[in-house]
Amino acid sequence: MGLNTNVKAGEKPDGLPNSNHAVPTPLVPRPLSGALHPSPLTPHPSPPLTIVVPTLNEAPGIVAFLQPLQPLRERGVELILVDGGSRDGTVAAASPLADRVLSSPRGRALQMNAGAALAGGDVLLFLHADARLPDDAERLILDGLRETGGRWGRFDVRLSGCAAMLRVVEWMMNRRSRLTGIATGDQGLFVDHGLFDEVGGFPAIALMEDVALSATLKRHGRPLCLAQRVVASSRRWEKHGIWGTIALMWRLRLAYFLGAEPARLAEIYYGRGQ
Repeated sequence: MGLNTNVKAGEKPDGLPNSNHAVPTPLVPRPLSGALHPSPLTPHPSPPLTIVVPTLNEAPGIVAFLQPLQPLRERGVELILVDGGSRDGTVAAASPLADRVLSSPRGRALQMNAGAALAGGDVLLFLHADARLPDDAERLILDGLRETGGRWGRFDVRLSGCAAMLRVVEWMMNRRSRLTGIATGDQGLFVDHGLFDEVGGFPAIALMEDVALSATLKRHGRPLCLAQRVVASSRRWEKHGIWGTIALMWRLRLAYFLGAEPARLAEIYYGRGQ
């Protein structure tokens, strides 16, 4: 389905402020519209949903990740992968299984903004490359937004591991998100394309870009919290220990809300590995 295209996204802009209030990456202009489906008279209708996936050195698992998304492509969902400079064959492995494979400066926010700028979908879904969607994800998103009048939202999350404590962690993540209206990348954040462009996309920060975008989107309405689950990898929890990872996540989140530089938080987070 569709042509596999390798293109170079715009270079990282110079002079980004050294602040957690960084200016969002510029996006390609798109008419603002709340419509989730094109008119039946449109000769070349846009896809109802575009999935944007940022990647970096994901070759060992990228085919297994992309294969379950092929039925969605067959139903008209657009799939864009944005690579941040992989050196392990990720791009070559992914190209036959995506509608577009782009290259972008490294950084999830930059990569996701680059994918959104070229996306044709009326709704954008940002998905990590180690996550698994519900089989009928596009129906759940589009019907949910239409029926509620919402413009953005997320799924509940389930961590992939079997440890009993992970069930507690995921319950806390989902409960906290419902109470605060803040979504994280593990939960499969989705948003009306027009609204995403209106708010300027993800802020160009090294970490907490999902939290920052959620806080902005909340000003336009509460998120649609779908009870169906995205299965997210529990590798970081298993590698570093559940309690240690809980402590790290709360430490980073508290530091961010107290004004710490996202670049410094990213050094702490990625310094441990994922």
